Amino acid sequence: MSADHASRRRALRALLAERELDALLVTDLTGIRYLTGFTGSNAALIVSTEDDENETRTVICTDGRYVTQVGEQVPDLRAVIARSSAAHLVTEFGTGSARWGFESHVVTVDERSRWGELGVSVRFVPAPGLVEHLRAVKDEHEIGLLREACGAADRALADLIAAGGLRPGRTEKEVARDLEWRMFEHGADGISFETIVAAGANSAIPHHRPTGAVLAEGDFVKLDFGAQIGGYHSDMTRTYVLSRVADWQRDLYELVLRAQQAGREALAPGVDCAAVDAAARTVIAEAGYADLFLHGLGHGVGLEIHEAPGIGAAATGTLVAGAAVTVEPGVYFSGRGGVRIEDTLVVREHTPELLTLTDKTLTVI
Repeated sequence: MSADHASRRRALRALLAERELDALLVTDLTGIRYLTGFTGSNAALIVSTEDDENETRTVICTDGRYVTQVGEQVPDLRAVIARSSAAHLVTEFGTGSARWGFESHVVTVDERSRWGELGVSVRFVPAPGLVEHLRAVKDEHEIGLLREACGAADRALADLIAAGGLRPGRTEKEVARDLEWRMFEHGADGISFETIVAAGANSAIPHHRPTGAVLAEGDFVKLDFGAQIGGYHSDMTRTYVLSRVADWQRDLYELVLRAQQAGREALAPGVDCAAVDAAARTVIAEAGYADLFLHGLGHGVGLEIHEAPGIGAAATGTLVAGAAVTVEPGVYFSGRGGVRIEDTLVVREHTPELLTLTDKTLTVI
């Protein structure tokens, strides 16, 4: 199955028509990739609301470095070549009294000002988040890529542990680089983000960056990592204990695991995003550790590692079927250690689909 970019553009046109916009000028490269398949580093796209099935008015612009690439990746759209892609589209196609939406959440004030100096009569209207709204619901092609990315991460972690790569005496940096390389060996095109390996007291730092700290017996070791395949990201966190486990570690781990299960079970179409956060947060709060859960419960994941929808105490909106999200509660005792457990899942009509399959039972390595 391949991506149906034309269908995505049709869905965008419906949103534009609702807002009485004649076109949308897309300048965010992730959005351009979603709508066309183009992966170059410079591009702009004008999506015309009134376009026909042949899409004669929808145009992509990129520079001369990508003449061959745009032809191969976007064979179904007209392509023009210019270095200043957005300005070129404005100059060439911004005629008449048209109302063009633009991505005001990503366009700089300076760039918007330059468009106004080009002498065109088109009226620019802020239209933030339209493509992101569409991206929040994944089609089966996207879910397939997410499933592959999660599988690569699962297999890499299993290999790391089987090879004895998570052991006292290694540094956080050594473990991180080892895990990353194994993701490449299992088909990853890249890593989703800088891998987190946090041992001992460092495991209480939610987004600790790996250092030369040496893993020791009795440490919590928290690994937060992901693989990227076809542009789509996976995200998973597992926390282990090295050699021996103390009672406080066992109790803390089981608490976070219960909270994570509550969050997963709350995922369903129509449920408020804030209610999903509350389902997990209540478990931790009732144990007396509300102040030690320092972040939101999760986020959307796809072409970006963090995208809509957000799942947190202040989140707005409701979940829809096809949303790919993380559920990642954590409790962190500063100076001592912490636990986070995270999965990537797809919201389905009945039970959410779990994409990260590595076991979550407390494991002493």
